[in-house]
Amino acid sequence: MKIVMLNGQNHKGSTYHIGRMIADKIVGDNEIREFFFPRDLYHFCMGCYQCIENEKACPYYEEKKVILDAIEEADLLIVTTPTYCMHVSAPLKSFIDLSFDYWMSHRPRKSMFTKRAVIVSTSAGSSPKSAMKDVEDALFYMGVPSITKYGVAVQAMNWDGIKASKKEKIDKDTTRIAQKMNNVEKPHVGIKTRFVFYMMRMMQKNGWGSSPVEKVYWEQNGWLRSKRPWK
Repeated sequence: MKIVMLNGQNHKGSTYHIGRMIADKIVGDNEIREFFFPRDLYHFCMGCYQCIENEKACPYYEEKKVILDAIEEADLLIVTTPTYCMHVSAPLKSFIDLSFDYWMSHRPRKSMFTKRAVIVSTSAGSSPKSAMKDVEDALFYMGVPSITKYGVAVQAMNWDGIKASKKEKIDKDTTRIAQKMNNVEKPHVGIKTRFVFYMMRMMQKNGWGSSPVEKVYWEQNGWLRSKRPWK
């Protein structure tokens, strides 16, 4: 299995440890590739919309293409982000912004509709739910059909500071999640994803997209006819 970890921080703290635990517990001869933000993509989206007309026109195309290609090739995505001010980390949010043209409202990639993803977030105090929701929204609109979330308020500033009892629970929880990820069957694309896809299909078919380039892309994939990315 090809696993890609997208880490919303450079340091290997509590969130990273949990994400890596899940990856390491998955049975099989797995290939694990890691990216860290901002180390591997140190830019903010400028809102220039160049990617809508031509993805290669993005000033950061070469850097983000390395990451996006790895994501497309992966079977499983593990996205980790600490909870900063009740939301996703700024470096990971920057990557989400720079990959918005992969969303169903623009030029979604067929491979995204066959992937599983795990979102991991920790917080020192309040709930990490909002941070995970930020990532979940992005993955959903990219077409990922199976998303598992795991958040925990660790009540500590680093991995070493977490209580032994909480680490024991984390160990059990990560084992359970890893066992779930061992399932090699193709994930089911649910009704919500299909509904949004059909709405975006209607939009593109009627020429209401952001650019005529997008309609051509949908036509080339056969999605304006009978083909669907999950089939």
